[in-house]
Amino acid sequence: MMDKVIRLFHIILAIQANPGISASDIARKCGINPRTVYRDLATLSLIAPITNDGRGTGYRFMGKFFLYPLNFTEQEALVFSMLPSVLNTEELPPGFDQAYHKVMATHGKEKSHHRDIVQNITDIIQMGAPAYRQEHPNFLEPIIRAVLDQKTISTVYHTMSRNKTAERNIDPYYLVPREQRFYLIGYCHLKREVRTFRMSRFQQVEVTGQTFEKGDFNIRQYLKNTWSIERGDKNMTFKVKFNAEIARYVKEEELFVHPRMRDRKDGSLIFEVTVNNEREFLNWVMQYGPAAEILEPKAVREKLKQQLHQWVELYK
Repeated sequence: MMDKVIRLFHIILAIQANPGISASDIARKCGINPRTVYRDLATLSLIAPITNDGRGTGYRFMGKFFLYPLNFTEQEALVFSMLPSVLNTEELPPGFDQAYHKVMATHGKEKSHHRDIVQNITDIIQMGAPAYRQEHPNFLEPIIRAVLDQKTISTVYHTMSRNKTAERNIDPYYLVPREQRFYLIGYCHLKREVRTFRMSRFQQVEVTGQTFEKGDFNIRQYLKNTWSIERGDKNMTFKVKFNAEIARYVKEEELFVHPRMRDRKDGSLIFEVTVNNEREFLNWVMQYGPAAEILEPKAVREKLKQQLHQWVELYK
């Protein structure tokens, strides 16, 4: 049985290295009988997408099938590492030790390369710190690792709206950059729903050994009609007029929603968009000052007018 497993690995590597390889060449490279090749190929076809389009075309893998990288889970790596202790080494064919050590060395190299990539990413990305803290730990590296490995994280998180700190286990789905900040979107075990967490509010993060599945979660659907990161409960359609001087800059804005834009003869721009959070959108519009005029909704226009009156009174 072990002989056959090793043969199958050799055949996979031969096809992978030489797409379109013939059965006779496989037999020659693997040192086996051509009839054995055909039997082994029939076995492999049950677990790998091997194709042969006809006489003389040879064998290749369909799609993105690839043996390397190994991509072992921690449990798989543990099981494989125990093979020498559970097998009778006297009955193993020559070359097993070398093959085994090559596989384990490859897995170790993958893990090291994986860690190096994550470390390099976190070194490149510079994060700010809350103004009220002298020092703030950077949890970007463990969270990226947890997202990639689909591992639950154990955290201590501060909720600013309630000014409370709580321990939470979170399944980290996505890291989302917004306005010079990072946010984590994931399933909160405490609240039993998908939540959005601001990275700077984590006070402690540890990656656990517990794995998770995203299921049918769709990030685009989750953030649909969300102007930046804060999700509201009610959609609202805004119509804004931008003057001719800044219209071209508005068109260049990289947005997370899809506005409807209409040019006017005088060069101004009518900008319409449906969002579910009023505050975030108004903050964006107000950066343009008097170059932007909110036309609709009327209630928001009146509220902004009152706010501007308060500002005028403040600066008298």
